[in-house]
Amino acid sequence: MASSCSEAPGQLPQDVYDTVLPRWRSAIRNVILKAVECESPVLARMQNRFRNPWLDVYFLYTSSLGTHTFFMIALPILFFFGYHDLGRGLIFVLASGIYLSSFVKDLVCAPRPFSPPLTRLTIGTHHLEYGFPSTHSTNSVSLALFVFGHVHRAYTENSAMSDLAYCGSCVALVIYVISIVFGRLYLGMHSATDCIVGVALGAGVWGAYVMVCDTMERLLSSSSWTVPCTIVPVCLLLVHFHPQPVDDCPCFEDAIAIISVILGAFVARWHSVYAGVDDRLLQTVMPGGHGADWTFGEKLRWCLIACLKVNVGIIIIFIWRLLAKSVLHLVLPPLFRALALCFDLPNRRFYTPATDYAHVPTENGLHPIPSVIDLPSAWEVSGVYAEDTRGGSVKRRGRGTTTKQDLGKGMIDVTEHPDCQGRELENGKGTTHPGAEVKHYDADVLTKVVVYAGIAIFAVEGVPVLFSLMGWGIKPW
Repeated sequence: MASSCSEAPGQLPQDVYDTVLPRWRSAIRNVILKAVECESPVLARMQNRFRNPWLDVYFLYTSSLGTHTFFMIALPILFFFGYHDLGRGLIFVLASGIYLSSFVKDLVCAPRPFSPPLTRLTIGTHHLEYGFPSTHSTNSVSLALFVFGHVHRAYTENSAMSDLAYCGSCVALVIYVISIVFGRLYLGMHSATDCIVGVALGAGVWGAYVMVCDTMERLLSSSSWTVPCTIVPVCLLLVHFHPQPVDDCPCFEDAIAIISVILGAFVARWHSVYAGVDDRLLQTVMPGGHGADWTFGEKLRWCLIACLKVNVGIIIIFIWRLLAKSVLHLVLPPLFRALALCFDLPNRRFYTPATDYAHVPTENGLHPIPSVIDLPSAWEVSGVYAEDTRGGSVKRRGRGTTTKQDLGKGMIDVTEHPDCQGRELENGKGTTHPGAEVKHYDADVLTKVVVYAGIAIFAVEGVPVLFSLMGWGIKPW
C-alpha cells in the first residue's frame, strides 16, 4: 500500500510512545495495543469468511449515519421546525459522546486494527484518527437510547403510539445500533475492545443526560447571567485542556467543533429566554390547515414552506461558515502576532504559531461544501494495493491522495519502511519538522470555535427568528 508516514496513527515505534507519553498513559496504551494485536488476525478471518460486495456497501454507507457530519446537518432541521427540547437533548448527548471519545483517543494514542491482515474500508478521514474507543459506537448507542426514551415515554405515558409503532421503533433502533457497531468490526475500522468501550461510553453519556436534563433545561430557561458566564469559560477550557497526541490526529478538530456547538446552542437558548424571543417568536405555527381536515392546497402550501425552510436555513449556515472563516483567517494571525509581543500564547503540537507564517492559505481550514473533485478520493481501501481497489488511490491526511506513482517522488512505502513513521515527530516547541505533509495553523483553533458556535446560534435562534418574522412559522402544527 502506498502511503505517507502519517497514514496510520498510533503505529510509530513503541519507544516513541514510551518516551513522549507519561507513564500512566503509556501503560494504558500498552494494554489496548495487546488487545489490538490479538484481535486483528481474528477480525481478518471474520472478514475472509463473511465479506461480500453487498455487505461492503451496506456497512460502508450505514456508517455515515454514525458520523458527526451527518448529525451536524440533521440537527439544525429540528430547530427549524420547533423541536427545541429534542434538539438540545440530542446536542448534549452526541456532543458529550464525541468529545469524550475524542479525548480518550488522544489520551491513549492506540492504533486501529492492523491492515494488513485486515482490509480496511472507510469513507472520509476516520481512518486517520486513533482507534480506541469507537466514536461511531458511542454515538449510535447514545442516540438509540435517547430516541428510545422518547418513544417509550410517548407509548407508556401519553398513549401517543400504537403497539405496532412502538415495536417497530424498537426494532429499527436495534438494527441501527447493530449495523453501526458490527459494521465497525466488519469494515476493519475497530477492534471489539474499541466497540465495547464505545458502547459503554455511549450508555454512560445517555445515563448522565437522564440525570441532568431537567436541571439543565431549568438553568437554560432562566435569564440569569450565570449561564453564559459559566458555559463560555467551561467550553473554552475543555478545548484548551484536550490531551496532546503523539501523532497528527484530527480528533482535536472534532472536539473543537462539537464543544463549540454546545457553546453556541446553550448560549442561544439562554439569550432567547433573556430577550423574550422564545415566547414572542419561537412559538409560532407554520401556515396550513387547522385540526384534522386539511385541503389539498393547504397541504401543498405547508410542504412548500417546509422545503423552503430547510433549504434557506442550510444555505444561511453555509454562508456564515464561509464568510466567518475568511474574515477570521484574515484578522486572527496579525492579532496573534501582536499579542505574542506581550506574552507567550498557548500553542498545540502540530499547530504552527502565527509568528511563523504570514497568512493562512485558502485551501486550509474549513470548507463549506466539499468539492465534487474530492468525492471519488473519499473511498479508501487499506491493506491492499491501490490498483486492486476502487479508484486507485488512498486518502491522506491532507487534501490530496497518494498513489504508487508517488513513490518515485519522495514518498515512502510504509509496508517496506515501517520505521519511517518516527521521522515526522514534532520538535520540543510543538511545531512539526520541515517537510511535514500536513500543516495546521493556530488561527484554525479559534476560527473553528467561532464558526461552529455561530452555526449553532444561527440554527437555534437566528434562523428560526427569521422564519417567524417572514411569516413561515416555526412549529409544524
